[in-house]
Amino acid sequence: MGNLNSELFAAIDSVADGANEHDLAVSVQELMKKYRGKVDPRDIVLASDTDVIAYAAYRLPATFAAARSAFETAAAAMPGFAPSTHLDVGGGMGAAVWAASAAWPSLRSTTVLEQSAPAIKLGKRLARRSTGAAVRGSEWERFRLTGAVPDGQRVDLATMSYVLNELTPQVQEEVVRSLAERARTVVLLEPGTPEGYERIITARGHLLAEGMSVAAPCPHDGTCPITPGEDWCHFAERLNRSGIQRRLKFGTLGFEDEKYAFVAATSEPVERPACRVLRHPQKRKGLVSLRLCTTDGIEDRVVSKRQGETYRAARKTVWGDPWPPPEEPDR
Repeated sequence: MGNLNSELFAAIDSVADGANEHDLAVSVQELMKKYRGKVDPRDIVLASDTDVIAYAAYRLPATFAAARSAFETAAAAMPGFAPSTHLDVGGGMGAAVWAASAAWPSLRSTTVLEQSAPAIKLGKRLARRSTGAAVRGSEWERFRLTGAVPDGQRVDLATMSYVLNELTPQVQEEVVRSLAERARTVVLLEPGTPEGYERIITARGHLLAEGMSVAAPCPHDGTCPITPGEDWCHFAERLNRSGIQRRLKFGTLGFEDEKYAFVAATSEPVERPACRVLRHPQKRKGLVSLRLCTTDGIEDRVVSKRQGETYRAARKTVWGDPWPPPEEPDR
């Protein structure tokens, strides 16, 4: 996994180094204005070579990190799942392609559907720098997502990251249901905002309606126990910023936290944890407080030092982890 990380970041640096940094900064500001507004599905936001290089330098590391984290969580819940074929919808420059290859080394072929010709061009350029067969050999098709994904050969894994926001509710449903028909496992990611969570929960319902089971992050197939408007389910992945990221973001910190919401659903056997940690554990002297999603709803659980091994496990537990940890008793 680490090798793919370094390969991708080196590939991004190589294309950014050949671009005018002032032009990239201007493009970043324009892209952020568009994405903060409501993206019209008819628009091709990444319309130029400068746009895609700017987006790759500014956002690709974070979307890769979030996708990798979500995919690894899903993989842990499906230990017998070894996909060989992968379809990525609205794949941009291939963040999910790299992330899926890191989470599932069994992958042998990937097809990316993307509407932006400059994004496809750069995605192929980045992929050629990978030593991973599924990344380097990925195939790219220009495709405008206006409804269900066309019928085609069934695949083991289908992914879609940060795309639902660009679609109408009707198209969202058509796309999600069509992915469930084409793939054994579907993983969807959205920004870790209340709105992103709502889109994920709606998509989760469509996947369940198609006969799939939730593999992650939920420990159950039941209704989400979070009360809409009061809270939302999301996670965070910390990543180190490259030099050009810091400059384009006008940031001083050497890291950032990418917040995301996701759902993984499958027709494969799953081994879900009993609970999932929904917030940063609160650690005090001799006590750890955990907010957990359980099969019976949201539970706040306090683990004390008197609980020995369970307490030591709780001290090591982080936001998003399963609980109890694998092979750890919950005493």
